[in-house]
Amino acid sequence: MRLFVATAAPARQKTDCAIVGVHEGGSFAGAGALLDTALRGRLARLLKSGDVRGNPGELRMVDVEGAACARVLVVGLGKQGSFRRKQYRKALVAALGAVAKTGARDAVSYLAECVEPADDYYDARLAAEAVGSALYRVPAIRSTRKAPEPALGAFGFAVRNGSQKAQAQRGLDHGHAIAAGMALTRNLANLPGNVCTPTYLGQQAKELARSHASVHAQVLEERELKRLKMGSFLSVTNGTEQPAKLIVLRYDGGRAGQAPVVLVGKGVTFDSGGISLKQPPGMDEMKFDMTGAASVFGAIEAAATMQLKLNLVGVVPACENMPSGRASRPGDIVRSMSGQTIEVLNTDAEGRLILCDALTYARRFKPAVVVDIATLTGACVIALGAHNSAVMSNDDELAGELVAAGRRAEDTCWHMPMGEEYHDQLKSNFADFANACGREGGAITAACFLAKFTDGLRWAHLDIAGTAYLTGANKGSTGRPVPLLMDFLIART
Repeated sequence: MRLFVATAAPARQKTDCAIVGVHEGGSFAGAGALLDTALRGRLARLLKSGDVRGNPGELRMVDVEGAACARVLVVGLGKQGSFRRKQYRKALVAALGAVAKTGARDAVSYLAECVEPADDYYDARLAAEAVGSALYRVPAIRSTRKAPEPALGAFGFAVRNGSQKAQAQRGLDHGHAIAAGMALTRNLANLPGNVCTPTYLGQQAKELARSHASVHAQVLEERELKRLKMGSFLSVTNGTEQPAKLIVLRYDGGRAGQAPVVLVGKGVTFDSGGISLKQPPGMDEMKFDMTGAASVFGAIEAAATMQLKLNLVGVVPACENMPSGRASRPGDIVRSMSGQTIEVLNTDAEGRLILCDALTYARRFKPAVVVDIATLTGACVIALGAHNSAVMSNDDELAGELVAAGRRAEDTCWHMPMGEEYHDQLKSNFADFANACGREGGAITAACFLAKFTDGLRWAHLDIAGTAYLTGANKGSTGRPVPLLMDFLIART
């Protein structure tokens, strides 16, 4: 996909499809009004007839003559003053989806002029991400022929004057990289568990490193994990035939010796719950339990594509959680890499058991900050639904950085508490602490468990259980929280 900044006047900009907005009540924004003049009032007549009302989500494709564009797609914006970045992104994804169903080879969007408040960089970046989302296709494994690819091969982001071009182009470049990272995340997460195994993830890490000279990959096998005394991590993989892997991805974009940002991603490629077996309804969705790992891959892909000026390390503990005669039992006690012992009360609380050893391992990189990303708890879905990820941290300033990044990126998260009283719920009569403590405050107590392995680190935890994927008819990975992570990383350069 070629992305470019369009600077010509709307009536002179050659394109197969011009995308313009109209507000409720029938007022066209600047580009729409200028195109309407060139088209001798044809768009205004659509409004007058009631064929277009400007309602949010409304789309009307119009074939035209007498202008430089072959088509005009009229997009409803809702009430004047209510078209903000969230609505802008949704409108663009819908509009580009409609354009992709036509034979249009290119399109130019004028919707950014309607966004309040305007920001050339973010408006262009969100446009590039919307292009990626609209054109993304799930890697379906079918015997039938795949659907034909859309003809759309170029997208233009329109600006009113040349002074806006530099920031808009930067936004398009960054958005293109983020869209590539999101696509990688979605591809990995959407694959079934019999394809995307821990071994497959290790192979994909090496493939990612081959694609970028700035990225290096290392895959540690179980014998090395035993030498590292990762007893907590290895306890989860006892019940499966699939060998566990610890995947380390390093992106060297900053100066030599600069402390890296470390991203730790939960990589449970299928989670049956182990001996604490999950209920059958929805268990197929447990292939998405490695989305934290997939988002680390996506962030490194995006960072390398945009040549971000910082050092970044991804640590991914990858395994399956399956029941068998060798599987861990409720009541077992395991020793973590840190030396702390854990009473396993619930084998379905396995994500924290693999993440705690990965967090300990992350110390060797002397990180500036550590952020772990995980589809960790159903409790987070109950608390925040599918709209916000949860962020918990031992550093309020770091949590604030992530919340602000999510707000800018339209990939929001909510800062949740981690008080001492929550830590007390993890007490055990038989070990240093337990891995589970009941339903109350479950997302928070899971973070409190991880916090026991982060002394001396600036650390934050993102629980993406509600935002990582969609269920129902549109089941599939969302690519979140790659936009949030990338905005956080860009702000640190």
